[in-house]
Amino acid sequence: MKKTLILSLLPLLALAGCSSSSTWGWYVINPMTASGWVNVKFLIAGMGDTILISVIAAAISIGLGLIVALPGLAKSRGWRMVNRVYVELVRSIPLLPMLFWVFYGLPIIFREMGMNVPIDPSWGAIITLALSDSAFTAEIYRAGIQSIAKGQTEAAQTIGLNYLQTMRYVILPQAIRRILPPLANQFIYIVKMSAFASVIGMQELTRRANELVVSEYRPLEIYTLLILEYLVLVLIISAGVRWLERRMGSDERG
Repeated sequence: MKKTLILSLLPLLALAGCSSSSTWGWYVINPMTASGWVNVKFLIAGMGDTILISVIAAAISIGLGLIVALPGLAKSRGWRMVNRVYVELVRSIPLLPMLFWVFYGLPIIFREMGMNVPIDPSWGAIITLALSDSAFTAEIYRAGIQSIAKGQTEAAQTIGLNYLQTMRYVILPQAIRRILPPLANQFIYIVKMSAFASVIGMQELTRRANELVVSEYRPLEIYTLLILEYLVLVLIISAGVRWLERRMGSDERG
């Protein structure tokens, strides 16, 4: 987190020289001044919530996506239809309406079922991001598994492995190496889409930026810092994924 903070502040120091102009108001996020430093800390404090909901949502999406993908690989037309209905339905719903439905609608459904299950903003965002992303993740899994030669499955069956054992020990380890880059893209997608959580009161990066704009009346400068924060997050994720690809051999050529 310290490195992230330093990377976020470097462009601000470069922009601080513009603060003397009456047109610009970079002083509101100038870390060299007391008030600017308070604003910067307030904005960066939202990074923890953004990372937390993104990681949890991505973990749920990866597991749910695999569960949804497997019926799409079945020989039964009925199971394949279950997969297609879920994928097409979830992919067709924009994220913002789904977020409102989860946050405001699900508690009503639970109450009608006799259950008092409140959904706070953080879990509303996590559930929405996980559901929305799971349809795309399922398709990534399906494509990755289908890219493995059928001979691998046949060889596993000849030594007595059942379907689940074949998937666990033979197919998935190979498929994951191939689908790691698109899965990383989906994680970046989740990080960026987490900004929608601001509309239901989640105190993440975008929500804090909006609150600061209301008090400081400097949208250009504050949203510039917000963009820099997301840029730093994405660059760190991309670097981590490239390292993981090298460790897993996902970037091999030929």
